[in-house]
Amino acid sequence: MAEKHEKFECAHCGHTNEDRFAGDICPQCGMTYWKCSNCGFTMTTNSPPETCPDCKHKCEFVNITCYTPECGGPGNIDPRL
Repeated sequence: MAEKHEKFECAHCGHTNEDRFAGDICPQCGMTYWKCSNCGFTMTTNSPPETCPDCKHKCEFVNITCYTPECGGPGNIDPRL
């Protein structure tokens, strides 16, 4: 039986990789989806800001980009996060 290989694809530029992107950030375009852990505000940028533009607090941002078919694939936010 052939081994199934999972590919990771950037939601923004379509770049694919056999392995998860380092830091979950696309090496091609550097963009990813981020979600504020305080208020839930989402944004697309290469790195999250220190202060959330929506709630104006210093918050932790979580990478919520979907890289696998299980969560919808490229162009989608991972609903599990």
